[in-house]
Amino acid sequence: MIPSDLPPDFIPFNRPHLAGPELEYIRQAVASGKLSGNGMFTQRCQQFFEQQYGIPKVLLTTSGTDALEMAALLLNLQPGDEVLVPSYTFTSTANAFVLRGARIVFADSLPDHPNLDIGLLEALITPRTRVIVPVHYGGQPCDMVALLALARRYKLWVVEDAAQAIEARFLNRPLGTFGHLAAFSFHETKNLSAGEGGMLAINDPELATRAEIIWEKGTNRAAFARGEAARYEWVDIGSSFLPSELNAAYLWAQIEARAIIQKQRQQLWETYAREFAPLAAAGALRLLPILPNSQPNWHLFALLCNSEAERDALLAYLRQEHILAVFHYLPLHRSPYYMPQHDGRLLPHADRFGQVIVRLPLYHDLQPKQQQRVIEATRTFYKA
Repeated sequence: MIPSDLPPDFIPFNRPHLAGPELEYIRQAVASGKLSGNGMFTQRCQQFFEQQYGIPKVLLTTSGTDALEMAALLLNLQPGDEVLVPSYTFTSTANAFVLRGARIVFADSLPDHPNLDIGLLEALITPRTRVIVPVHYGGQPCDMVALLALARRYKLWVVEDAAQAIEARFLNRPLGTFGHLAAFSFHETKNLSAGEGGMLAINDPELATRAEIIWEKGTNRAAFARGEAARYEWVDIGSSFLPSELNAAYLWAQIEARAIIQKQRQQLWETYAREFAPLAAAGALRLLPILPNSQPNWHLFALLCNSEAERDALLAYLRQEHILAVFHYLPLHRSPYYMPQHDGRLLPHADRFGQVIVRLPLYHDLQPKQQQRVIEATRTFYKA
């Protein structure tokens, strides 16, 4: 827990930042007289990602979770349909499909990285399998070439959970552009932030028209506003997925500053990697590898401890030094909610990552002296 009375030298795990013109853009959004969404800043953000990433259709959402829920609606999942999901991920990855009545089939991680082990997926496919959901953990890519080949063979949908993967690439192609659909997050902990927000990338053009209807609460309001429909009507299922123009205005400022933000995060990441390399070489801890054909986005820096007890002791020691580091996910196949529905398969790598990962502070405004304190405190712990 974060202490209620923070000492002046406290280093948080994350700190939202202002790139510069956020407040001015918010003022402009207010002055425009349209705050409810799909105004000039929403459209500006969407057009940027469409043009920059080559995505046929982008829709901003109120969260990455909502983008995943839109995907589940768009694919017409029915009760009993099966969805392959990594166990080592956030609850939203599975929840979006559980809400449609789907059965989640959890898959294990790679031995050296939390991403899906694609080689294990084929054995999990049944006649009821409809969707595969790869999660690009920490902005590092799953092997999308192998995954897409498998999906084509069995005629499965692919929904990329790219919540942590904005600006990351695989084979020099942006993550989130491989699957039929992809969900991104602009939560305050992400590289680019709207405070809270997300977007759905629609890479299959045949899904674009219906996606916009679902996005507009099941109505044809967007088409009507463009003069493409004679009447404004309820035409399909949907929900309230549009973010406020205030969030979109904040996000636009971050998009404009993305090169500066990414450069700073890369410098912080590389400093951690360089400084902890001797501890890793000595076997005191391990570091996550850079995966093949990957251009990471420097979203997070993680240490891999040798045991759960060591991880807990390190976190406690860093808290004592006024530094907030965190562990990450507890594997979903062991969650109180879904464990009774899990088929009993062992997922040893997901279990291990749930016990040993420590995420260190990494955010745009982390100062060199602060980062050095994190490094020195960690070194001191391992020397002891």
